Amino acid sequence: MLGLDAFELARIQFAFTVSFHIIFPAITIGLASFLAVLEACWLKTHNTTYRDLYHFWLKIFAVNFGMGVVSGLVMAYQFGTNWSGFSAYAGSITGPLLTYEVLTAFFLEAGFLGVMMFGWNRVGPGLHFFSTCMVALGTLMSTFWILASNSFMHTPQGYEIVDGQLIPVDWFKVVFNPSFPYRLLHMATAAFLASAFFVGASGAWHLLRGNNTPTVRKMFSMAMWMALIVAPIQAVIGDAHGLNTLKYQPAKIAAIEGHWENPKDEATPLILFGLPDMEEERTKYAVEIPYLGSLILTHSLTEQIPALKSFPPDQRPNSTIIFWSFRIMVAMGLLMITAGVWSLWLRWRGKLFLTRPFHRFVLLMGPSGLIAILAGWFTTEIGRQPWVVYGLLRTRDAVSGHGTLHMSLSLLAFLLVYCSVFGIGLVYLLKLIGRGPQPFVAHTPPEGGPGQPRTPARPLSAADESLEHPSKDALRRNK
Repeated sequence: MLGLDAFELARIQFAFTVSFHIIFPAITIGLASFLAVLEACWLKTHNTTYRDLYHFWLKIFAVNFGMGVVSGLVMAYQFGTNWSGFSAYAGSITGPLLTYEVLTAFFLEAGFLGVMMFGWNRVGPGLHFFSTCMVALGTLMSTFWILASNSFMHTPQGYEIVDGQLIPVDWFKVVFNPSFPYRLLHMATAAFLASAFFVGASGAWHLLRGNNTPTVRKMFSMAMWMALIVAPIQAVIGDAHGLNTLKYQPAKIAAIEGHWENPKDEATPLILFGLPDMEEERTKYAVEIPYLGSLILTHSLTEQIPALKSFPPDQRPNSTIIFWSFRIMVAMGLLMITAGVWSLWLRWRGKLFLTRPFHRFVLLMGPSGLIAILAGWFTTEIGRQPWVVYGLLRTRDAVSGHGTLHMSLSLLAFLLVYCSVFGIGLVYLLKLIGRGPQPFVAHTPPEGGPGQPRTPARPLSAADESLEHPSKDALRRNK
């Protein structure tokens, strides 16, 4: 397929499924916490705006959560089918970490998700709020264990090698490895930012269409407060993460910077733009700012950062890709900070809900958080190459022994199924958002047996029966 061998196709397949999957958990993490905040505000103030917003975003959360679970199952199987070398080598560490996620996060979410989605009129307000908080906590616990496993692959510690396998000897060191705290904070904050701009873009869309209701204004305002506060914090976390990466994965930093060699006694410049060439071992057309590379990465005007030529060619990440993916991530972050500051200025002038150019800007920024997350993951994962467990197991040694035809057909199948199934789900999500928040009408559930609303329902039924027309059952109930 396109002249690629089975190894390269396996990498593309996993990258495709991971990229598709990570979008849904990122929004789920942020929306779950947003729902908890909305319900807390409703319980404290009894302002119906918060209640209506809760039920509006609950529908979107339910659909997004369902797609996230389905897309995540595929990845777990790929560890065994396509990456059996990795499973055999590091399975005694990564396997338990993923099991802990199931035993904590999944069980917590499964135990309270039904109450959260269908229990508004069936349980007390305290229990319902507790269920919402537990689902939000479950999404964060899932992030904790996934990032622990991934961070171990970047900065492994707490293990010993026995008969060619990694054996855990100190689980505390395994989990709290050197890069884990930075990755956890960076990813969780990125999820909150992605959700904030997802919510903000929804509010901007309705404001541009003249739907200037209290609920639309409230969700737009809350999203802009989140952007103003969290985007600068994310920049600080990103800086700390970069310093940690420089210490433990210097080749990745050199590739990100497109930095090939260190002239004697010269500070490292920051290359804003350029075209890294792995064959010629230089960055073409480089636009540099003197000293700034050293200042950002070492907080010094004299220290140098490691250069790519100081590493063997077979241990260099592909600078051609991560040079630009990193800059895309940073650009999205700067635009988020701009949006937050602009919103503060408009809020101070009393024009936050009236300035249409700002609303158009926020609408365009809707996918910015997800773009930044994808660009960041490309940077960190491609930057780890050629290692799957950094410094211990090469990626080529971790792949299963499948043929090119097998990997080509399975990749095509994933492309077709994902684009069709999840494409339909995305269209449905956009239609839900397009309807906008509606006043919540509480219905007293009737006594009844099978087929009545008291019967346990599927998660996706948290959304309405139809987006265009009421169902026959709904018409009968209204007669």
